[in-house]
Amino acid sequence: MSKQRAFSGVQPSGNPHLGNYIGAIRNWVEGQDQYENYFCVVDLHAITLPQDPATLASNTYTLAALYLAAGLDLNHSTIFIQSHVSAHSELTWLLNCITPVNWLEDMIQYKEKAVRQGENVNTGLLDYPVLMASDILLYQADK
Repeated sequence: MSKQRAFSGVQPSGNPHLGNYIGAIRNWVEGQDQYENYFCVVDLHAITLPQDPATLASNTYTLAALYLAAGLDLNHSTIFIQSHVSAHSELTWLLNCITPVNWLEDMIQYKEKAVRQGENVNTGLLDYPVLMASDILLYQADK
């Protein structure tokens, strides 16, 4: 029987912190033998809010290095940067073409962040759940 497939990622929107490690990365390291793993630096998710491009690029590679330093083993896990796999954007576009906007506008996370952004809410924030769905569907993740 094949292993279940796991997909997860962390946004490189700031300096990696203890919460990233305790909340996600430590669990990935401890369970990496149990699953077929895909761990991602989700930089496309990060740009749904304004980012300095140079800082985002630096944080992206720092986070990927942290995955390895924390103990993720490339013999048990695939580690990659989301924007380097064009299929994430391509599937998101296809799903956008069939996703009703009102479904996205009803998402609680969107509503909360939209209030903070005021009139200048970007489409990326609205579309965040579609990108998440693409992440899961691309890897046919079980977890």
